[in-house]
Amino acid sequence: MAERPYTLLNCCLSLDGYLDDASPHRLVLSNDADLDRVDELRAGCDAILVGAATIRNDNPRLQVRSGVRVRERVAAGQTPGPKKVTLTGLAKLDPGAPFFTNGSEEKLVYCCTETFGAARATLGPVATVVDAGTPVRVGAVAEDLHRRGVRRLLVEGGASVLSQFLLEEVADELQVAVAPFLVGDSTGRRFLDDGRYPWTTHRRARLLETRTLGDVVLLRYGLSDRCDA
Repeated sequence: MAERPYTLLNCCLSLDGYLDDASPHRLVLSNDADLDRVDELRAGCDAILVGAATIRNDNPRLQVRSGVRVRERVAAGQTPGPKKVTLTGLAKLDPGAPFFTNGSEEKLVYCCTETFGAARATLGPVATVVDAGTPVRVGAVAEDLHRRGVRRLLVEGGASVLSQFLLEEVADELQVAVAPFLVGDSTGRRFLDDGRYPWTTHRRARLLETRTLGDVVLLRYGLSDRCDA
């Protein structure tokens, strides 16, 4: 079996399990303490992965914000921040998005075979574009990242990408921060897509830690035997 990185999934949810509401504006779930936790996670990883929809909708930079953490990475012989990775089927990404233009770290775009040519033509100057087959499977992506030197991978979303990693059982750890309010809108974006997930009433995830971060609560779960407390 091919090796893959230690894979950590992270997200922040409302009390009723939503990542976002249906408004045109991004729903702010986290607080400053939780954002600092995420920054620490980023600083400790070799790559950060998000879906193409997250790049289009949220315009993330995906960089380590703390100057102290950046300096610690550089002192250890690492790049200032982790590699940035995305998955796309349609390859409709703006090469001028902050994902591509912010930071000197390598950017990788995994796309399906049908859109590989178009993706390479548009994004080739700003990223390494990889033909990941059809459909793009996150297990194969993780194995390719391991071959590229990624040993610790942070997956930050969105919901479809988190769902794929859990459905394919390509996850070692899940960190969920719970914000203290309700969305109450069935047209909003819930945490996961429908599917037959490996963790059920007969196979429960292992609770590793609970932590309060201001008014947000962190739940940390082990999903594989590679995960320890």
